Amino acid sequence: MAELHKDFLFVLIKSLTMSEKRQFRLYVNRLGINVDAKFLLLFSEIEKMKEYDENIIIEKKISTKQQLSNLKAHLYKQILVSLRMNPSHQNYRIQLREQLDFANILYQKGLYKQALKILDKTKQSALQLDEKTIASEIIDLEKVIESQFITRSIEGRADELIRQSTEISKQNHYTTELSNLSLKLYSEMLTHGYVKNHEDREQIMSLFNAQIQKINFERLNFTEKLWYFKAHVWKNQLLQDYKYTLKYAFQWVDLFHKNPEMIFSHPVWYIKGNTYLLKILFLYGNIDILENSFREFNERVHSSSFAQNENLQSLIFLTHYNTLMNIHFVKGEFFSGSRLIPEIELKMEKLRDKIDEHHFMILYLKMAALFFGSKKFIESIKYSLNIIESKGNVQEDLLFHTRILILMAKYESGNDEDYDEFIRSTSKFVKKMKKPDEFHFESVAFFKNLNGVTPDRQLESFRKFDAELEFFAGNEYYRRSLLYIDIHGWVKSKVRNVDVIEIIKEKVRYKRRS
Repeated sequence: MAELHKDFLFVLIKSLTMSEKRQFRLYVNRLGINVDAKFLLLFSEIEKMKEYDENIIIEKKISTKQQLSNLKAHLYKQILVSLRMNPSHQNYRIQLREQLDFANILYQKGLYKQALKILDKTKQSALQLDEKTIASEIIDLEKVIESQFITRSIEGRADELIRQSTEISKQNHYTTELSNLSLKLYSEMLTHGYVKNHEDREQIMSLFNAQIQKINFERLNFTEKLWYFKAHVWKNQLLQDYKYTLKYAFQWVDLFHKNPEMIFSHPVWYIKGNTYLLKILFLYGNIDILENSFREFNERVHSSSFAQNENLQSLIFLTHYNTLMNIHFVKGEFFSGSRLIPEIELKMEKLRDKIDEHHFMILYLKMAALFFGSKKFIESIKYSLNIIESKGNVQEDLLFHTRILILMAKYESGNDEDYDEFIRSTSKFVKKMKKPDEFHFESVAFFKNLNGVTPDRQLESFRKFDAELEFFAGNEYYRRSLLYIDIHGWVKSKVRNVDVIEIIKEKVRYKRRS
């Protein structure tokens, strides 16, 4: 499980590759610093540690307790400087800012023409890459130079700089409005979850319309269009309107395909767009389109032209394995899907400090669901407990559906020693939820009743709950609850006395025909 409170310096040093460590030592030696410099001794000591232990550093007299904080801060900064110089971490934003820094240095030395030459060239690159914030900084410095010094280039330059500045200011305003809206909607999704009633829906629509009506889509450039599509994806996810979530997720990805040079410039948002597209295709259950989109995604992100770094690797890992498990769910291929789990866990361990707690919990839930479908109910409970027992901040919906999966697994395994106790704790959990609804209470009531009736009357309980789930499936505010764990498919399998895999395969055949 991801640990959120490790020492930052320790995590940074442990993330370094062999070549990055070698470059750091070369960088330190180039500075002419004595090899016994305390911060280098600290680096070597932490590098050897398996777990961070401050006492070892103090015992070896590398630093006193009072000085250690400052020494760690200095080492942290020197590592970052070394990494910034590493070609593998160079990207166009760093290069643009480096050129802006060079121009500032030349300006301060009074070499105005040289500064303006660098600024003009860098500005053109920034505008081509739609990096308007950097372009705006460049124009601000150009204005300073042109307004203070006679460079003999002022003719026509004033009007040109005013025009560029005004245009970029308008575009930056659109970007700010749309990015603020997108961030607000994303925050709503993380903190309050999906809309659960008409009142919630009206609040989201009011928030969205107040901002979006100010935007003229025809005047947007790449970055503003990207934020525009993001805002629509997150709004429609909140509303559980999957038709329009799919529409705007597709437009998000297609925007990159129409501007392929931007994939290299904004690889994170290209991955994120595909993440949402693949996720919504899973919810629709159309396996053919899902598999085609998944194949296209993998081909693109593993091509030689796609940017590579640790952050991108962790994002690709999450999208790849979440989608791969989703494909197994849609097909009902639980046994083959569960064979992926050792491979996934091995990669999770390597990326432990680069993936947040929530995404770890999502992976554990999917693993637990694969084990359930494979009839390995003890393993399913074990992996589910990783979520229940987590000390991190796990979403209520995720915790609730994990509990439902545990109850399903306990029923199937016959392991009912603590069944009643777990029902009571789940009932208490639901009552403490911020916005519990009828589905939550009815689900707990079903499992509580199920354990209290004789085997010959359990079929009647399943039939009654199946009818209730049909009602929930027809209600737009409950629809998503049935997609986390396919409790409806499981209940139907009991009513019809068939394996749950048969129910899933029927859904897949239906989707392929339609």
